[in-house]
Amino acid sequence: MFTADKLAALRARYAGAKAGDVQDPEFRKVSEMLFAGTERRRLPYAGVKTFLDAPYRPDEGGAARLDGLDAALIGIPMDLGVTHRSGARFGPRAVRGVERIGPYNHVQRIAPVAALRVADIGDVPFSSRYSLEQSIADIEAHYATIAAAGVVPFGVGGDHSVSYPILRVLGRDRPVGLVHIDAHCDTGGPFEGSKFHHGGPFRQAVLDGVLDPERTIQIGIRGAAEFLWEFSYAAGMTVIHAEEVTEMGVRAVIARARAVVGDGPVYVSFDVDGLDPAFAPGTGTPEAGGLSAREVLAILRGLAGIDIVGGDVVEVAPQYDAGTNTAQIAAQALFEQLTLLALRRRG
Repeated sequence: MFTADKLAALRARYAGAKAGDVQDPEFRKVSEMLFAGTERRRLPYAGVKTFLDAPYRPDEGGAARLDGLDAALIGIPMDLGVTHRSGARFGPRAVRGVERIGPYNHVQRIAPVAALRVADIGDVPFSSRYSLEQSIADIEAHYATIAAAGVVPFGVGGDHSVSYPILRVLGRDRPVGLVHIDAHCDTGGPFEGSKFHHGGPFRQAVLDGVLDPERTIQIGIRGAAEFLWEFSYAAGMTVIHAEEVTEMGVRAVIARARAVVGDGPVYVSFDVDGLDPAFAPGTGTPEAGGLSAREVLAILRGLAGIDIVGGDVVEVAPQYDAGTNTAQIAAQALFEQLTLLALRRRG
C-alpha cells in the first residue's frame, strides 16, 4: 500500500532533484556523461551528425585520428556491387542521421560509448566512384591501417561486397568466425565476370583463407536464391532459414550461434534485408517473411561475451525508406555490435 510515509520519503529524495541527479551508481555514470555538470543535454537535432553521436575524427586527421581508440566507426559509401536496386551508397549518411540511439544499453546494462574510447573516423576514401575492383582495394587498404593501430572497426555500408576486403584484413593472421544475419547467404560465384559483388563476399573470404566456414553461422536465410548458396553447405557453414528461427525460437538460435563460433575471433555482419520488409523496407533486395526487429536485437544481444573483432551493418538504401525505419534499426544494430565489444573488454 502506498502510504503517506512512502510519499514523504519520495519527496525527500526527489522533490528537489535536478535533471542530472541520479543516485544509482550505474545510472549516475551515464547521467554524468550526458549532462557533464550542467542541466542541459546536447540537442539531438543540432550540430554535425556522427554514428551514435560519437566524437568525430575524420580521415583528414591522418593516422593520429586512431590514437587512443578502442573502436572506430567507419562509413563505407559504396554500392557498385549490387545486383538489384542501388542506393546503399547513401546508407552511412542515413545512419548518421539517426538520433537517440543509446548511450545506455538497458538490456546489457552498459553504456558502450562510456566504457570504450570510440570515434566516428569518417568514410573510406575511395579513389574511384566507377571501379568496383578499385573500391574493394581501397577498403582493404583503409582497414589495414585501422587494424595495424589495434583498433576494432565497425563499418556501415554500402552493399555487402564491402565485407570481403574487411575480412581479408581481419582474418589475415587467423581465419575468423562469422555471425551473419541476412536474407541471403552471399556465397554465390562470379556474376558476369566479376567475383566482387554483394552476392558472394563470404565465398571469396573462405577461398582466400580468411574466413573459417565451420565457425560461420548464417541466420534468416530465405527467398528464391537458395540454389545459389550451395557453397555454404559444401564448405560446412551453418545455415538457419527464417522459418527455422520461428520453429526453433530465438534462444535456441543464440545457443547454436554461440556453439558454432566458439571462443575464437568473430566478425558480425548484419544485412538489413535479414529483416522483413515491414521492418526494413529501405534496402535493395527485400525478401518477404524475414525476421522482426526484436528478434534481430535479441540475437545480437545473445552474443554477449564473444570475441568480437569487428562488425558491419550494410544495405541501407534510404530512398526506399520513407519512414526511416531501416536506418533506425541499422543504427540500433550498430549500437548492439559496439556493446558486444564493451562487454568483452569489461570481461
